[in-house]
Formats: sequence, C-alpha cells, structure tokens
Amino acid sequence: MPATPAWPPKSAPRLFVEQELSSAAQVTIEGNQAHYLTRVMRVAPGDAVILCDDITGEWAAEVVEAGKRHVLLQPRDHQRPREAVPDFWLCPALLKKDRFDLVLEKATELGVDRILPVITRRCVADKLNAERAATVVTEAAEQCARTALPEVAAVSRLDTLLDEWPQERHLFFADEEGGEPAADAFCYAEGPAALLVGPEGGFDDAERAAIRAHPASVAISLGPRILRGETAAIAGMAVWMAEAGDWLGED
Repeated sequence: MPATPAWPPKSAPRLFVEQELSSAAQVTIEGNQAHYLTRVMRVAPGDAVILCDDITGEWAAEVVEAGKRHVLLQPRDHQRPREAVPDFWLCPALLKKDRFDLVLEKATELGVDRILPVITRRCVADKLNAERAATVVTEAAEQCARTALPEVAAVSRLDTLLDEWPQERHLFFADEEGGEPAADAFCYAEGPAALLVGPEGGFDDAERAAIRAHPASVAISLGPRILRGETAAIAGMAVWMAEAGDWLGED
C-alpha cells in the first residue's frame, strides 16, 4: 500500500492572523490573504494551511471553503507554541524606504523582539508607513517559519528615545568613531539590551556626545570599515545573537 502523505505537507502555505487560534473556532480569511490562498496557492477544501497568531503559536488548519473572496479554515493540530524571543531591541535610524524595508526584514529573521525606529538630524526619511512596516515584518516571519512577530514601535526622535530609555536596558551604540569590539561588549553584558544604529550620514557630533553621555550607553565598534546603515544593523544583530542571544542554544 502507498504511504499516507504527511499532513500538513511541508509545502503548505503559511499565514499570520489576528484572531487567537484554537480548535474550537474557525478562521475566515479575506482580502489579500484570501487572494494569495485561492489565486496564487490555489487551495481547495481539504488542503492544509499553516496559521500563526503571535499568541498561541503555530496551527495546521484545514480548508473548509475556498470562495472567490474568502477562505474558511478549521484549525486542527497545534504544531508549536509561540517561540521564545531574546530580550533584544533594535533602534535603527530611518533610512530610504527600500533600505529600511531590508532592516525590518532581517531584524525579523534574526529574532529581534522589538524595533524602535529613530529620527536623527541626518536622516533622509522622517516618517514610516506603519502599515507597510507591519506587512514587511509579517511576510518575513511567514517566509522563515517564525511563530512570533517583532513589535514595530512608533517612530521617535533621538532625544525622546534617550530621555525615555529604560534604566535597566543596555544601549549598545554602533559608533563609527570607535568603541569596544562588539563581540566583547555583547559577551560580557548581561540583561536586556538594544542596538542603536545611525542613518546614511551617521550621527552628528552633538548626537554622538548625547548618546555617549547616557548612563545606559555602551559605544561599540563593528570593525575597521565604515558600514552603511542597513549593513551595520544586520551585522550588529548577527553578532549579538551569536554572542548573547539564542544562537548559543541555551534557551
């Protein structure tokens, strides 16, 4: 006899939904997500869809109805709980749209808990489309099979960020003029942490002085080369995850 195909198949589409999932309640998918399921993935009744709600984790759901404008799903099996996320924030200065999208995407893939966009004097951009940012983050999480979404906070000015900074959280400052090697700083600092990265033109002298004067600030170096804003953010996140985050395999 032929082997019974695995359910859900690895090729099943993945979606984040706002509704808290359980086996007791069906889920109705509409709008762009419904179009994706019916027109792109061509799901039919009986097919599997992987759902995540950023609360309970990951569920395998069965397609009950696949209409032109909606898809009705029944969660069947709870596959995984919501993943544990390191207590690490990214504070990136706003960049041009495509470059900041890359930062949002990679922050999601790398496992950042919270993203706090910052406006500095040399920022080219001065606002962030919150809906677009949420879409970028959600699609990145779906593509890399995450069960948790990072929070994207409202944009704040640098002086406001510093004034309101929580006392107990390290603020690692990627300073192009130098600091403690990032790997060393991350390795020996315990507790909640965050990484602050500047815009295309870097921080000006007054901003750099204000950041360095903050009691939670730790100036770090990301190596001998000047990095673009998006590169510095990605490199810094990767080093932190390797030295102090969940790449260590201890969580």
